[in-house]
Amino acid sequence: MPSLQSYLFRWIVQFYIAPQYRRAGNSISELRKLTDLTARFQRVPAGTQVRTVLVRDTAAEWVCTPSVTDKRAGLYLHGGAFVMGSPATHRELAARLSATIGARMLVLDYRLAPEHPFPAAMNDAISAYCWLLDEGYEPERLVIGGDSAGGGLVLQSLIGLRDIGAPLPAAGFFMSPVTDWVRFDGESFATRMGVDPWITKEMCRVTAAAYVGENNPETRLLYPAGMELTGLPPVCIHVGDHEVLLSDSERLAEAARSAVVEVEFKVWEGMVHVFQSGASFVPEARRSLAEIGQFIQARMR
Repeated sequence: MPSLQSYLFRWIVQFYIAPQYRRAGNSISELRKLTDLTARFQRVPAGTQVRTVLVRDTAAEWVCTPSVTDKRAGLYLHGGAFVMGSPATHRELAARLSATIGARMLVLDYRLAPEHPFPAAMNDAISAYCWLLDEGYEPERLVIGGDSAGGGLVLQSLIGLRDIGAPLPAAGFFMSPVTDWVRFDGESFATRMGVDPWITKEMCRVTAAAYVGENNPETRLLYPAGMELTGLPPVCIHVGDHEVLLSDSERLAEAARSAVVEVEFKVWEGMVHVFQSGASFVPEARRSLAEIGQFIQARMR
C-alpha cells in the first residue's frame, strides 16, 4: 500500500504543479520558467560537491556525494520532454543517485527542442559518453541513466553507441522513460488516464512534435522501443503504476527481453511520473533509488 507521504506528494503534483503547467499551455518559454523554478526547491544531500565542466562543446555538472570512487562514473540525462530542464533542475536526483550507485554523476546540459530537434540531444549524449571514455573511465565502470524524456534519450544513445561499435557501459537505468515520440498508442494512455495527476496524451503530442521537428516520423530512433535491442547492456526500469506512460516502460522491458538483454523491471504501486524526484520525503522514492543503485553496483566491475 502506498505511503501517506506518497499521497501528499501526489496531492502537490495534482493541485499545485500540474495546474501551473496546464496554464502555461504550449508556450515553451513559460514551461521552461516553471521548470527552472524547481531548482530553488532542491534538497541536495549534505557534503555534495557540484562542479561545472565543459564536455567538448556542451556544458555539464559533475555531482559527487561523499565516499564515491573516482573510478566509477554515471552519465545522467535529465527529463523535461526535450524542451525544458537542466542540470540545476535535477541536481538533487543526481546527487541521490551518486550516493546509491557509488559513482560521480555527469549531468549533461544537452541541447533542447524546438531550437535543436532530434538528433541534437542524442548526439550530445553520445559525445559526452565518448568523452568519459577519453577521460580514462573504463566502460565496465560507466553507467548511463535518465528520467522521462531523458530515459528515452538513454535508450537512443545506447542504440547509437552500439551501432557505431563503441564499448558499451556496464548498465543503463530508466525512470519512467518515454520511448515513443510518434505513435502514442500505448494501452496506458487509456487505462491510466483517470489516475495520472499530471501527464496527458495531448501534452506528450505537443512536446514530441517539438522534438521530432521536420524529421521523418518513420525514423526508427523516434520509436526506439520498437527497434532491435540485441547487444545492449543490462537495463533497470522503474515506473509508477499511475502513469499514462506506463506502456512505454512495458514495451521497453518486453523488447529488451526479446533481445535477450538482462532486464530488471519494476512497477511501483500508486506512484506517479518520476516519483523518485520526491525522495526527500517519499519512502518509495528512496527505495527505488536504492534498488537502482544495487542493480548498477552489482554490474559494475
